Amino acid sequence: MKNLQNTMIAIAALTLLAACGNSTGDRALSGAGIGAGVGAVGGAIIGGDPVDGALIGGAVGGAAGGLTKNKDIDLGKPIWR
Repeated sequence: MKNLQNTMIAIAALTLLAACGNSTGDRALSGAGIGAGVGAVGGAIIGGDPVDGALIGGAVGGAAGGLTKNKDIDLGKPIWR
């Protein structure tokens, strides 16, 4: 039951962070949020620690978002702006 609860929380957080943005900082921030959500869900599903999954996923997502260019991916204005 705890894994299902953690999964649902992570999915809700991931949905809220779905916009990428136009600047490198926006893409890095949203990439980190999306990566953390996916990492937490993945960690919970495979029976590992969701916190470790979130940390690793957040780092990878933030790096990927920061390394992309506006022409590579542009999902519009982020929800926090």
